[in-house]
Amino acid sequence: MTDAIHHLSAYDDVTLDQAFATLAAEVTSSVSLQDPEAFRLLWLGRKQGRLKLISDAWLKSAPAEARKPLGIRFNQLKQQIEVALEAPVAKPAAQGIDITLPSTIRTPGIPHPLLTTMDRVVEVFHHLGYSTSLGPQVESDFYNFEALNFPPNHPARDTQDTLQIAGQSSKPSRDRLLMRTHTSPVQIRSMLEGPPPLRIVIPGKVHRNDAADATHSPIFHQVEGLCVDTNITFSDLKGTLDHAMRALFGSAVKTRFFPSFFPFTEPSADVQISCIFCNGKGCRKCKHSGWIELLGCGMVDPAVFEAVTAERRRLGLDPTPYDPARISGFAFGMGVERIAMILHGVSDIGQFYTGDLRFLEQFA
Repeated sequence: MTDAIHHLSAYDDVTLDQAFATLAAEVTSSVSLQDPEAFRLLWLGRKQGRLKLISDAWLKSAPAEARKPLGIRFNQLKQQIEVALEAPVAKPAAQGIDITLPSTIRTPGIPHPLLTTMDRVVEVFHHLGYSTSLGPQVESDFYNFEALNFPPNHPARDTQDTLQIAGQSSKPSRDRLLMRTHTSPVQIRSMLEGPPPLRIVIPGKVHRNDAADATHSPIFHQVEGLCVDTNITFSDLKGTLDHAMRALFGSAVKTRFFPSFFPFTEPSADVQISCIFCNGKGCRKCKHSGWIELLGCGMVDPAVFEAVTAERRRLGLDPTPYDPARISGFAFGMGVERIAMILHGVSDIGQFYTGDLRFLEQFA
């Protein structure tokens, strides 16, 4: 390659083609001999780059009628250089492997303890014949509240509990969007998708406008379940949850049910398990009661079946499968964080969300 730029003897097409063909060959040969930065400076350097020298020697002194064909060829050469810069540089083949070098250590990741706990709960119900159903985290008021028998003035609808999506006031109330406050909307969606029998477990993330403290988080996880068929009774519910709690916490665990209230179940109950730390004798973790409150449950309120029936009719679907006079069912829901805290002895829910590896590596 010649560094000097010779002046052109003529400006006809043949002479220009030969001159720029020589330059193109120089580009091809130099790109394989130099590192990318040296190649860039050689051709595109602002003061002494060959393109700058070509422009000074040829373009500036060319007659007016030759500037257009010169400019076209000049731009083509510049594009060739830029393409060569962007192309990966071929590296010589390795001659061998230096076995004295330390190997690359790849540290495998682990499932987050919340996901592990959620999967563990879901697996218990899979063994009972339940399938998994999922749904969106952004829900409409109909699925999150109305179809689940929440009256319009129910406290759970208040903005202090529910994270509302902005710009929804112009929509009908049932179509307004919000961040789901529980995974229960998936129960409604599943009943609209198909007739009973229905046995589903619903894991997922939910959102509430709660202040964060040791036992509360504005984002948390739930696992809910729904069983709908003919002749489903409260005894079926008790037997199912008793078996699930023993599968999760050990065969020695006992369960007990206390009357409670949920808009979408009637009758409703809170479920407690005997303390797994003191075997029911009473300790600090169970507040010396011997029992730990764990989840809520109940028989599906007939009003929920009526809402599903009305919506199926509105959508042009067969309205009869969920006639409350013919079928019954039960539902339950539990917080994944609470179960994980009990299983792993964690006292602050916030530790699950800090991303502190010192905490998370305990579960490797």
